[in-house]
Amino acid sequence: MTVPAFNSVAWFEFGSDQPEKVKEFYGELFDWNYVLNTNTPGVTYHSVMPPGAQQPAGGVWDSEGNFPNYAIFYVLVQDVTATVERARELGAEVLMEPVSDSAGFSFVRLQDTAGNYFGVFSAPTP
Repeated sequence: MTVPAFNSVAWFEFGSDQPEKVKEFYGELFDWNYVLNTNTPGVTYHSVMPPGAQQPAGGVWDSEGNFPNYAIFYVLVQDVTATVERARELGAEVLMEPVSDSAGFSFVRLQDTAGNYFGVFSAPTP
């Protein structure tokens, strides 16, 4: 199994009030499979498993209509807090403060100076 390099796009996510449609469309298009992720209680989240992959590459979050549908990419970083501070210095806006799940992943959503949404995350050390 290969580990993505720091500062590279290493995850994507769809948030949708119609997650079954999202999973069906991309599953048919790319032959993706989905595994229920239970690391964040109260959140319905399915990890995306591309064909032949040993680890998930992204996820589908059931928004339950609580926010608009979206697609976003995440960059793997060594330090979420330091990256958020640097992004703010460069003019980014924090859309969602950092969150950590029970598996030890930390992530945050940001908006760049051109209005694009993106996220950064760090993984637990093995």
